[in-house]
Parts: sequence; structure tokens; C-alpha cells
Amino acid sequence: MSIRIGILGYGNLGRGVECAVQQNDDLELAAVFTRRDPENVSILTSTAKVCKIADAEAWKDKIDVMILCGGSATDLPSQSPAFVKHFHIIDSFDTHARIPEHFEKVDAAAKESGHIGIISVGWDPGLFSLNRLYANAILPEGRDYTFWGKGVSQGHSDAIRRIEGVKNAKQYTIPVESALEAARSGSNPELTTRQKHTRECFVVLEEGADAAKVETAIKTMPNYFADYDTTVYFISEEELLANHSGIPHGGFVLRSGVTGWEKEHKHLMEYRLKLDSNPEFTASVLAAYARAAYRLSQEGQSGCKTVFDIAPAYLSAKSAQELRASML
Repeated sequence: MSIRIGILGYGNLGRGVECAVQQNDDLELAAVFTRRDPENVSILTSTAKVCKIADAEAWKDKIDVMILCGGSATDLPSQSPAFVKHFHIIDSFDTHARIPEHFEKVDAAAKESGHIGIISVGWDPGLFSLNRLYANAILPEGRDYTFWGKGVSQGHSDAIRRIEGVKNAKQYTIPVESALEAARSGSNPELTTRQKHTRECFVVLEEGADAAKVETAIKTMPNYFADYDTTVYFISEEELLANHSGIPHGGFVLRSGVTGWEKEHKHLMEYRLKLDSNPEFTASVLAAYARAAYRLSQEGQSGCKTVFDIAPAYLSAKSAQELRASML
């Protein structure tokens, strides 16, 4: 029997989830739920339905796990606690500072309804979080380093597009190579935000817009660019579409630590991701955790979970016996 999946939201991430479901034989897409007119939304899965979000509750007995594909700023804070009342859910909430608050809201609703809600699933938070945990547990004396990129930051790109005079934009986060090498050296350097990453912005201006004013607005934007060395390039829309239409990303998680009675031996743990498509890779992680949510529900569990709470075997379509024989 296949695990019946629902997708809430059909943007880049929702389309990625549809592709991920197609690649997993034990998953089946039942329906896509959208704010748009379903008549105007074309999906790839011929056997699945396209429905309005307002009609989702009617599907609560036809969907095993609902994967929420909205944004962390305004969608997921309200959608996750609301939909976990009717479904087992997975979300990719990625505002790190607000995860504890989000967890409490989803946990209360999930326990009341008897459902599973797995939040903040993806690669950071998500797979990077797991690697930070493993490394800290194994090397308690050491220092963590996380580098993102080179890749497109969708949130930062959106922030630029909201500036008056900007027609379109893409922003890349780029690790500083010397900082990355310093982290790998075992010297445990203290690195500031500015020392670890730079930002490059490719901007298409509205006709008549003041380029100098836009550049200043970008470089001084708090929480986005003010703490970084930022370079702004003004280009045509044709160049943006030709050279910056992809959504690559990735990064590194490192922990440099020591062992031995006199702390005489140095060690480096490093995990890297290099992604052609940020949303498609994130979607693939969401699909694996949907399998875990279903298995936990079959055991009678409920409440909110994070990647820290899920045993690795729950993610795999293989049985425990197959995993021990092929991967251990």
C-alpha cells in the first residue's frame, strides 16, 4: 500500500515534492491544494487532483501525510498549527530563531488532534542541523562553522525585489574561501559574519530608477546586507533570465575539535551539499520525512517532532533487515 501524499502550495517547492513523490515507489500523490483557481493549475501527475486550499479538510481521510510548501514568513506559522489538526504534516519552517515558538504551537495542536507534525525539515534547518548535533556529541571540545553557498538566497532576492525601482533580482551568498580554509585548518579561528560570507546582487531596474539609490538601499538593509561585503551589479532582464534563472545552493558544516588527555590530537568533521536545485533537494528531504511521519503515526505516536527526534531508519523505504544487510 502506498503512502498517500497531499501537497499544500504549488510553487517551486510544491513542484519539487511532486517530482520526489514520483521517484519513491511507496509514495503516491493524491492531491495538490492551491490558492489559485484549480482550473488554471497544471500538474504532472495525471492521477492526482488539484483543489482549493479551502477544500482540504474534506480530504482528511484520503491523505496520509500533508506536505506544506508555503513560506516561513507568513504561511507556515499559521498553516502548520491549523493543518495538523486534520492531517499528519511536514513543513520546512526555516526561521531559526523562531523554531522553538513554532514547535510549541504545532505540538499543542498535534497532541490535541492525535497527529504527527514534523517541522523545519530540509537541509538547513534539517540535514545541516543533524550534522551539527552529531559533531558536537562526538567532539564536545571544539567549534562549529556553517557556510552557505555559493547559491541563490530566495529570501534575500525577494527582499531586493521589494525595493522601489527594482523590477527583478537574484542574490547569491558566497563563502569566503580564506575563511573556509581557516575553519578547516584546525586552528579554531573566531570568524565574524562579514568574514565568512559575501553577497552578490544582480538587479534589473525599472525604467527611470535611480541606480545609486537602489544600491544604497540594498547595502544598508538591516538583517540582510548591512553586515556583509555586498556587490551590486545592474543588468538587463534578458541577461538575468539567460544567466541567473537557476536556483542552485549548498554549503558546508564543519566542526573542528580535539581529543586526548592533553588534547593533543586534532580532528575535523565536514559535511557538504552542492545542489543544482535548492527547492527540489529540499522537497526530496520533505518526502523522506513524510514516510517517517506515516510510520510514527502507525505506531500511535503524536505531537510535534524535528529531525533530531527521527531515527534514520524511518526515512528509508528499505526494511530494517535490508538496511543492516546493505548499508551498515
